[in-house]
Amino acid sequence: FPLIYHVTLDILPVQASAVPCERVFSLRKEMDTLRRINLSPEVMGGLQILKHLYLRQRGER
Repeated sequence: FPLIYHVTLDILPVQASAVPCERVFSLRKEMDTLRRINLSPEVMGGLQILKHLYLRQRGER
């Protein structure tokens, strides 16, 4: 089910409250360094998803 897979990638990472949302923006600020300034928004979004999944797997929500 490739369509469902892509939809879940778009919807599941969405935060449900304002506090985690603020944390996402601070994590974004940490990732948005001078080295990464030329990355496209799509790649930066992918990095955010990967970091979220990695931290969740380690239990560091």
